[in-house]
Amino acid sequence: MDNKFDFPIRKENLRIIFIGLAINILGYILMIGGGSDNPNEFHEAELFSGVRITLSPILIVAGFIVMIYGIMKKAKKDNSQE
Repeated sequence: MDNKFDFPIRKENLRIIFIGLAINILGYILMIGGGSDNPNEFHEAELFSGVRITLSPILIVAGFIVMIYGIMKKAKKDNSQE
């Protein structure tokens, strides 16, 4: 009786998913900050910097695309596993 469970996500797919997760985390980290301790002060250049407005959202979307690719990618079949 051969009840071998075949997990659908392979090691290569998990590696791609974790790379996408790391890209997402980097995007969120770059978006942190820009606030002020004093509510009467407003630092426009710090709050609306190019990193927070442009680069961070691009990294976050790219991270989600990489994770979806890692989930949807079909694993290569090995002849030794048949």
